[in-house]
Amino acid sequence: MMNKIWLSSPHLSGHEQKYVQEAFATNWIAPLGPNVDGFEQDLCKYVGIHHAAALSSGTAALHLALVMLGIGYGDVVLCQSFTFSASANPIVYQGATPVFVDSEPGTWNICPNALETALKREKSDRRTAKGKKVKAVIAVHLYGMPAKMKEIVEICKRYEVPLIEDAAEALGSTYLGKKLGSFGLLNVLSFNGNKIITTSGGGALLSNDEHFIKKSRFLATQARDDAPHYQHSEIGYNYRLSNVCAGIGRGQMEVIDERVAQRRGNFDFYQHEFSTTEGITFQPEAKESFSNRWLSCLVIEPEKTGGITREDIRLKLAAHNIEARPLWKPMHLQPIFSKAPYYGGNVAEKLFQDGLCLPSGSNLTEEDLGRVVDVVKNCF
Repeated sequence: MMNKIWLSSPHLSGHEQKYVQEAFATNWIAPLGPNVDGFEQDLCKYVGIHHAAALSSGTAALHLALVMLGIGYGDVVLCQSFTFSASANPIVYQGATPVFVDSEPGTWNICPNALETALKREKSDRRTAKGKKVKAVIAVHLYGMPAKMKEIVEICKRYEVPLIEDAAEALGSTYLGKKLGSFGLLNVLSFNGNKIITTSGGGALLSNDEHFIKKSRFLATQARDDAPHYQHSEIGYNYRLSNVCAGIGRGQMEVIDERVAQRRGNFDFYQHEFSTTEGITFQPEAKESFSNRWLSCLVIEPEKTGGITREDIRLKLAAHNIEARPLWKPMHLQPIFSKAPYYGGNVAEKLFQDGLCLPSGSNLTEEDLGRVVDVVKNCF
């Protein structure tokens, strides 16, 4: 059997070892240290934001963002439905109610019109409900594609609801020339093993509000009070990124622009090769947007392919030892969230039904990409 082609595997640069070795040489193996500080500074400089907290995961960052906004039992958080479950799970951690919003076809991200409808109705329905109100909006940049941030930011301001920007998949992407991860009151990044850069596992919370980040760091280290003994006045979490893993991140940050270029190159290759294949379309990129193309995503339209479906292609790729994956199953279709309110139409549902993620790692070779294309074309 031919070698496995993964969807998105880690890609080390060789720069990581110097930071990791420095941690070992100086005995900074404890959770915090110079690499954590340096990684946070690297992120701030790259994204163009003032403060960052390096954390154990993007989920931890999103959870702390909700904690910072005082979200608790009975509160309401609006969240993009077409996303990974980590965007929504922390809402439930806090005892709040997730309200899901459909996507729009232009970016596959949260639909501004559906968002405004949801805000209008949810705020009205809960105006007289004691202690219950809409506390936040979570907008996601799916597969690295910028959402319509101009409209989303304006709507959140108009309804006076804080915006949390889930840029977990979007480091290196820009909107109107501005890096994603800098548009929200609080912003989330992920460095999971399949992301465009990795710290093995990790994430970050970013904000221009220094108080939020200082408080997040405090809570992320078990909320230990300033005392000679172990004293705790608040509930904390074990959410800090280790100094060793942060060293990996520092080495990865040295090649972030190269990784973006490589992923966009994969997308360009696929788009060119399938440009004449009837029934295949790709995730669109608006003129004001620049996507890191974390994953190359396409839609298969069976009515134009002679009945060939996304699943036919996925299974054929799997038979040739090539990993491909359906697009995210929307949250409002997930069993755990089946009773949650939902606003919008069937855009997300249709994308899930017909969408596929092709292998997109920055370490793919021309031979790897050629294998993927040949298998897909043979389906037709």
